Amino acid sequence: MADYHFVYKDVEGASTQWDDIQRKLGNLPPKPPAFKPSPFEPAPDPDSAPKDKSWVDAKTEGELDELEDDLDDDRFLEEYRKKRLAELKEAAKVSKYGSVMQISGSDFVREVSQAPQDVWVVVFLYKEGFPECGLLLRCLDELAIKYPATKFVKIISTECIPNYPDCNLPTLLVYHNGAVKANYVGLHSFGRRCTPEGVALVLCKSDPVLNDGQSGSEQAVLEGIRRQFIEKVVTEHEDDDEGGSSSD
Repeated sequence: MADYHFVYKDVEGASTQWDDIQRKLGNLPPKPPAFKPSPFEPAPDPDSAPKDKSWVDAKTEGELDELEDDLDDDRFLEEYRKKRLAELKEAAKVSKYGSVMQISGSDFVREVSQAPQDVWVVVFLYKEGFPECGLLLRCLDELAIKYPATKFVKIISTECIPNYPDCNLPTLLVYHNGAVKANYVGLHSFGRRCTPEGVALVLCKSDPVLNDGQSGSEQAVLEGIRRQFIEKVVTEHEDDDEGGSSSD
């Protein structure tokens, strides 16, 4: 005959009267707490979230396009959606530039002559090995970062204009709507000291060439450029005065 052994196991957390007495006498460890599952919380439903400004701000450009029909009944949110979409498109346009892009002769028409009508293009004609070209390029690199809504390109001079004289280097050409608006031949065009602030002031002397995409108006950009130029000149004079006094 088979030998059966039964092991009785209480429901987890339950105890007998005998166990309770033994615990009071210290013969058994304290009774473990009964298992209690965490309360159930359904996953958040994105469609049930309140639709306010923060909800619109979290959307991408593509998602805002798709919401056009969904917000017809909410005039405020629809207007805010249009405003936010315009801001994203403007930011995307500004982020296209921000550096001095190398182009070749075959790229010129596409990158310069056919640039968007609202974009100013600064073309840097140069050759390797000319210290003056290197100095002006460093200034343009800084301006390209500061004014990312303006397009800066560089091209070897003879690829742009065959037989272009080296004595004219460096040269800047300014284009707008496919036409040349200004040209600056030689480093002397930018003053005694070629600085980013001085180059910016010269470029904007007659036209609003530089655009940071954020100031809101051409006048605000021009005032900022003039202020930075004056601050640079004052700083240079102070440095010259300190250098002269220390040598005495």
